[in-house]
Amino acid sequence: MEQWGRWGLPEAASDRAPFIGNLWNGAWIASMVIGVLVWGLIGWAVFRYRRRHDDEVPRQVKYNLPMEILYTLVPFLIIGVLFFFTVQAQNGVLAKESDEAVHKIDVIGQKWSWTFNYREADNPAIGVDAHTVGTVEEIPTLVMPLDKPVRFKLNSADVIHSFWIPDFYFKLDVIPGRTNQFDVTATKPGTFLGKCAELCGTYHAAMVFHVEVLPEAEYNAYVKELAANGQTGALIVPEFPSAGPKQEG
Repeated sequence: MEQWGRWGLPEAASDRAPFIGNLWNGAWIASMVIGVLVWGLIGWAVFRYRRRHDDEVPRQVKYNLPMEILYTLVPFLIIGVLFFFTVQAQNGVLAKESDEAVHKIDVIGQKWSWTFNYREADNPAIGVDAHTVGTVEEIPTLVMPLDKPVRFKLNSADVIHSFWIPDFYFKLDVIPGRTNQFDVTATKPGTFLGKCAELCGTYHAAMVFHVEVLPEAEYNAYVKELAANGQTGALIVPEFPSAGPKQEG
């Protein structure tokens, strides 16, 4: 029943979700109001101007200027209102946190999995960069601290991918030769599903990952453990696409 109240969206798990959630709900409500109005006008016209006799011919009119102005302006009004609220939601979702406050995670999309670089060398609580690399056979896990802002930087090693965590109500394209980034704070502990939302080739359907949101102390311990297991340093996108991530430096 709660999901019906969200119009099919999952329960929100990030601080940016309300912007998209409110836009989604508003769009549904506006669509239903417009739909009922249009259906009502269609029904009224069908009933009011129905043929009453077999030999009846309706009055022939070449045009109706007020009506034509109305059905030209109203769609522009609807589009303008939707555009206004869409820009507001976009600005809220893409707003940046303070550089000093964020944890930094660089993401590389490659055919057909993900590389996660935890850029924590400048964080006194961790003091090291570390990484994990997924494969088609082994689904990677992205670990995030609970209630702490994270800055994601997205790069592709080959083709266009799309980084999507449905419970965060957010996705962003991962484009070769371009770095996209966004800040987000996970507000709900647990394990969530992430996936690629861009058809990127043969094994696109296998390009999924798990997202594990932990208390900050456990997140710090996880990154240190990766480094202790030899996964120290960060991987970077190669100069030429389709070569896969390579060690920085």
